[in-house]
Amino acid sequence: MFCPELGDDVTEVRDWVHAFARDVIRPAGAEWDEREETPWPIIQEAAKIGLYSLDFFATQWFEKSGLAIPVAFEEIFWGDAGIGLSIVGTGLAAAALASGGTQEQMGEWLPQMFGTENDVKLGAFCASEPDAGSDVGSIRTRAVRDGSDWIINGVKTWATNGGIANVHIVVASVDPELGTRGQASFIIPPGTRGLTMGQKFKKHGIRASHTAEVVLDNVRVPASCLVGGEERLTARLTKARNGEKSGEQSAMRTFETTRPSVASMAVGISRAAYEYARDYAREREQFGRKIGENQAIAFLLADMATRVDTARLLTWRAAWMARNGRQFNQAEGSMSKLVSGETAVWVTEQAIQILGGAGYTRDHPVERFHRDAKIYTIFEGTSEIQRLIIGRAVTGLPVR
Repeated sequence: MFCPELGDDVTEVRDWVHAFARDVIRPAGAEWDEREETPWPIIQEAAKIGLYSLDFFATQWFEKSGLAIPVAFEEIFWGDAGIGLSIVGTGLAAAALASGGTQEQMGEWLPQMFGTENDVKLGAFCASEPDAGSDVGSIRTRAVRDGSDWIINGVKTWATNGGIANVHIVVASVDPELGTRGQASFIIPPGTRGLTMGQKFKKHGIRASHTAEVVLDNVRVPASCLVGGEERLTARLTKARNGEKSGEQSAMRTFETTRPSVASMAVGISRAAYEYARDYAREREQFGRKIGENQAIAFLLADMATRVDTARLLTWRAAWMARNGRQFNQAEGSMSKLVSGETAVWVTEQAIQILGGAGYTRDHPVERFHRDAKIYTIFEGTSEIQRLIIGRAVTGLPVR
């Protein structure tokens, strides 16, 4: 049974990560937001203490309750979302490889996604395209077999760490007639000819996180870079061509696996905004009393606290289910992402309202929290897509 009580190990990690977020991440948040650059010095500091490392991510991912990753991510993003995504963004590429790769592939490429404390590296997961965002079935990037190699051509967009990563995981179509069932993921090793960075995006929020296009022009990789291997792909394509169930396609499998983790990021932003507004309301005086003594403010803070806890509990439930092999029969992963993302947008907006004009300025972090929050109703599956998935799950009907 799911129990929202943290074990000693998870509690210890939570407190350790919180201290790093408080002392290192949060003080640097405004600077790197303004600079709109990858915060390499902060990532380096995280690597030095073991927070940015394959060992940390693997240990927390396989923690038995399933709560270690969402708990740690909440603390990191409580510190700052832009810097936070720079620290954990490699995790999406790592999850894509871990969810479908062979033991040999994971052993070779996962360490290269992180590097070492003295030589930090990044990973990037490339699924979205200019004409294929939520509609992953419209992916046009094509992978064609050429002897013992694969040749990949296409353009990816909205890629976290895209173009600056050491290792890229790219979703491509190997049989366009099969739609999503004809897709596969490929490892693009560092220095591979033909992979270049296209446009780097200037964003509304999460500005410290690098987001860019990735251009693939006759990128040639050996068959060993096909995630999961040739035999597995052949078996899956054969089933699909025969009309049999062949399992989830690579992009959607990755997104489903990581939804509770993404939801926890939004919870961290929500909590940061709520706590800042609460503390402000305790100190700010108007008309001879603390503004927190006014019902309008106190009730708003009550709703903010309640929504943050609701989002967290949905996230923890989904993470626990995923870790313990429980099927998302009611789309619990999508529920956690939907509620957490929309809660982050609402809570951060109310935090600005509580601070009034001060909240609209960059003298206080709540305006940055609000800008950072909005992406959580968009990326990794929009709120509308989450509702579609949930609607299909609860009705059993092909909702469109």
